[in-house]
Amino acid sequence: MKTIDDFVLLIQHEIGLPVTAEHIGEGLDSVPGWDSLHLLTLLTALERETGRSVSMPDVLEATTLRDIYDLVTVTET
Repeated sequence: MKTIDDFVLLIQHEIGLPVTAEHIGEGLDSVPGWDSLHLLTLLTALERETGRSVSMPDVLEATTLRDIYDLVTVTET
């Protein structure tokens, strides 16, 4: 996963939510259909995609999808 567009596609394909790049900066409670199970599914997909562990406590502090993306891309470098 290299770009924010890759991240959006991952969410669309793995979780099945109709998110777009416009949803990335919105609060998670504003993302259409978002719930806590989606967070766990996304975390699992990100770990599989990157081959790295992602900190659950850090992800739980995220308030937007952008926060999660930034967390994962910082971890990748």
